[in-house]
Amino acid sequence: MTPRRATAPAQPPPTPRRPTGAGLPVSDPPGRRITGAVWAALAIVYVVWGSTYLGIAITVETMPPFLSAGARFVCAGLILAALVAWRQGAAALRVTRAQLLSAALVGLLLLLGGNALVVLAETAIPSGLAALLVAIVPAWVVVLRRVFGERPGAGAYGGVALGLVGLAVLTLPGLSGDIRLWGVLIVIAATVSWSVGSFFSSRIPMPANPFAASAYEMVAGGIGCALIGLGRGEQRGFRLDDVSTASWVALAYLVLFGSVVAFTAYAWLLHSAPLSLVATYAYVNPVVAVLLGSLVLGEQLTWPIAVGGAVVVAGVCLIVSTERRG
Repeated sequence: MTPRRATAPAQPPPTPRRPTGAGLPVSDPPGRRITGAVWAALAIVYVVWGSTYLGIAITVETMPPFLSAGARFVCAGLILAALVAWRQGAAALRVTRAQLLSAALVGLLLLLGGNALVVLAETAIPSGLAALLVAIVPAWVVVLRRVFGERPGAGAYGGVALGLVGLAVLTLPGLSGDIRLWGVLIVIAATVSWSVGSFFSSRIPMPANPFAASAYEMVAGGIGCALIGLGRGEQRGFRLDDVSTASWVALAYLVLFGSVVAFTAYAWLLHSAPLSLVATYAYVNPVVAVLLGSLVLGEQLTWPIAVGGAVVVAGVCLIVSTERRG
């Protein structure tokens, strides 16, 4: 799973509209132009977030999954908090107890239940397949919106149906024994956790500053990952001397670029670019992940992955276009 989107305040202003729980825009305020800076920031989100699956795969080659995820998010959260304090003053980090608890809950759902489970799954399945499975998240959020009384458009339901068909096709390699089924099932569980966290993040009292909110979420999620890793005994037999240079570089990349640079670019895009354009990351990231996994790690692009991935991406495109018109 890719890094956390900017968190909406509990009561967002009417303009600019924040994304919905799926990270999908619902309207485009007038007057937002597509400048060179917008394309540069969008390229960062496309490539960096799409490449995080490759970074995770390289990291877990010689690092424990939950402990490495914990290190990543705690470091990224502290860096982001320091940047907020430096640029906006320490007051920007002040939150109420309710806001802090809400941010911690969302962080655990997104980063422990969502991202860390993907890290664990990538010890068993290809990074490209993991990215395509994660692309189903917007469909789960549409389901959650319907359960809680909202009425998404007919196109959104069509996107959910396409996404579920693609999900079934993507599961075939696990059912046939070509890959480990438990890895596929863990990613599916991770998408549900990420969807729940995304959905409720705009419905509970979160910190008003989205950067501060994400900093608290990363630290809470990272601590949760570390505790689970220790509980699983990942520290037993683990020696820093056994970690490869490639894994260290990949972890540093995930911290600095995946969790700080790309997040900052995305948060800036939310205020500076047409939201319908920003939302295209949802179906570009999986394509980037599949290409990088094939080119760098030599992962095979089998017909279930190709067909299932195409169907999932088509479903996400349909959901995005429906939300954009909403």
